[in-house]
Amino acid sequence: MFEVNSNKMNDERTEEIGENHIGTSAKTPLRADAFDISDKEKIERIQDSVKDILETLGMDLTDDSMQGTPKRVAKAFVNEIFMGLDPKNMPKASTFDNNYNYGEMLVEKNIVVYSTCEHHLLPIIGRAHVAYISNGKVIGLSKMNRIVEYFSKRPQVQERLTMQVVQAMQEALGTEDVACVIDAKHLCVNSRGIKDIESSTVTAEFGGKFKNKETKREFLDYLKMDTDFD
Repeated sequence: MFEVNSNKMNDERTEEIGENHIGTSAKTPLRADAFDISDKEKIERIQDSVKDILETLGMDLTDDSMQGTPKRVAKAFVNEIFMGLDPKNMPKASTFDNNYNYGEMLVEKNIVVYSTCEHHLLPIIGRAHVAYISNGKVIGLSKMNRIVEYFSKRPQVQERLTMQVVQAMQEALGTEDVACVIDAKHLCVNSRGIKDIESSTVTAEFGGKFKNKETKREFLDYLKMDTDFD
């Protein structure tokens, strides 16, 4: 009886939330036992679940085109689309001394974002713009891209993703002076529901000096610069 009532309450809560893209914290909601089983076992379990979903939808999995779909989906989930859930895949953010005493902000623009909305498991596609001001340490440019990729590769809400990128950069560099802006399209909005293919979502997180109005404006002005060198 308790389980039935609990399921009913969860369903009612889901209906209440509706299409609202809410997040509970800056941490991805993972269970304590998330990594108690191997990737191999996860793939096997997901494969069975995807097979059940497709058969429930009426798909003929004996068809040549469909036979390998459950395994392909399972491998993609574990090894690619949601690889950012596993801490072992966190990129090593090597830093170096700022020996040339560069004192202005460094901005990495147009980092490609491929993520997945955790409410409908549909793609989030966009661009991230990340900046920091060195307090004595600098980080490799490619590492900024890899940090964005790592936190993107998990079920996400864009607000949380933006915050996680900033927090990871702050930890790596030992400074609060980090900012991130993400502009992305959510296919849960573009391809279903209201089906608005034109809208995009912009989120921002400003830390340290980037909370200062002038510094924030300088960063946002950099994002308007034309960097098409073709």
